[in-house]
Amino acid sequence: MSFTDPRQGYASLRQGAYLDEALRQHMLRVYNYMGLGLVLTGIVAFVVGTTPALYVPIFQSPLKWVVMLAPLAFVMFMSFRLQSMSAGAAQGMFWAFCAVMGLSLASVFLVFTGTSIARTFFIAATMFGATSLYGYVTKADLSKMGSFLMMGLIGVVIASIVNIFLGSSALQFAISVIGIVVFVGLTAYDTQNIKEQFAENMDQESQQKLAVFGALSLYLNFVNIFQLLLQLTGQREE
Repeated sequence: MSFTDPRQGYASLRQGAYLDEALRQHMLRVYNYMGLGLVLTGIVAFVVGTTPALYVPIFQSPLKWVVMLAPLAFVMFMSFRLQSMSAGAAQGMFWAFCAVMGLSLASVFLVFTGTSIARTFFIAATMFGATSLYGYVTKADLSKMGSFLMMGLIGVVIASIVNIFLGSSALQFAISVIGIVVFVGLTAYDTQNIKEQFAENMDQESQQKLAVFGALSLYLNFVNIFQLLLQLTGQREE
């Protein structure tokens, strides 16, 4: 007959509790970065979008194309260089990206009513929060969704580029509906992925960069859900 040392079970419980707390702190850091990034984006977008002295030189000149494409350049640069960046540099790039995204989103204040923007933001926040919570607590393996969602994302991007030239309202409606489904799915997938990538034995520098990159992924999902919902349900200025 063999006996289990109760001290081993107690140590395992303590270790499990410690890991759960470390993971909780990591996810809280991710959401804090994302939330502060959205605040920064919102402030920049509101100030620029409601100040003629700022938005006229940008959106009534070829400079608007630079502003519209700059966020994509930031994302590509951060994706390729994140591993070689220090945690401080990655965080600085994240704040700069959020500010540039605010410039790009300033145009929504020129097209849609303030009430419509606020309503859409809260709808997007509710959708994002519920889906991200699901991704965090579910025991289901969402990795199987990854390749399907990425194919959907590529399709949405290609269709959006094509529709710049076509200007089809029907195609834009389809892009918005499919895009919302894709980014909602990516929110759950990315949340679970951020959770699973975390390891307590990682050094502090790596944990910090992982938190920044995780925040960037969730931030992009939220912003895209918001923009697509606004295209779908937003009330335009008269």
